[in-house]
Amino acid sequence: MIIMKDVYKKYPNGIVAANGINVNIEQGEFVYVVGSSGAGKSTFIKMMYREERPTKGTIIVNGVEISKLKNSKIPHFRRRVGVVFQDFKLLPKLTVFENVAFALEVIEESPRIIKRRVMEVLDLVNLKHKARMHPTELSGGEQQRVSIARSIVNSPSVVIADEPTGNLDPETSWGIMKIFEEINARGTTVIMATHNREVVNTLKHRVIAIESGMIVRDEQRGDYGYEN
Repeated sequence: MIIMKDVYKKYPNGIVAANGINVNIEQGEFVYVVGSSGAGKSTFIKMMYREERPTKGTIIVNGVEISKLKNSKIPHFRRRVGVVFQDFKLLPKLTVFENVAFALEVIEESPRIIKRRVMEVLDLVNLKHKARMHPTELSGGEQQRVSIARSIVNSPSVVIADEPTGNLDPETSWGIMKIFEEINARGTTVIMATHNREVVNTLKHRVIAIESGMIVRDEQRGDYGYEN
């Protein structure tokens, strides 16, 4: 599903955020990406959906070598990749239904399919009853569930989440993780950058630890491994 080979990323200010990364992630895996602040986790995640471009090296996602992808081709590539952010990034003037439907409208899907698919994913995240509400009428956890619904409405092969529980209370975080577990159980690859020690240590999956832009640990069913 994802291959990184000899990947380097150096920013204009001289900071090296990726320093020779090599990793293979298989279809259907659930992978936590952990590490201290500034270790390079966000850059690692962002390079997977071409928010950042590597300075050097090869990145292949779902058979597409995105490290060489022209900017004009990026929107088409991202249709097959779901991305969930810590700050939700919902459109405040649109309803819950409209926020989720937007991802299908941009690819000119038919209204009939849009309605069916949006209601399916809202049912998955337990928000069908709030389809007509706006983001400002929802709690933080509900907004994140809308963000997840939007990320999976295109049936992506991989969902990439950057600190999806970072702004949520512990109880809400577990509800969000239950959704990610269900998405993964349906066959979708999930890659999640997180600081949530309890989640990582309880819901066991592969753990990739990054420090100084390098992978320092890669364990199946690993632990968080850092002090808070």
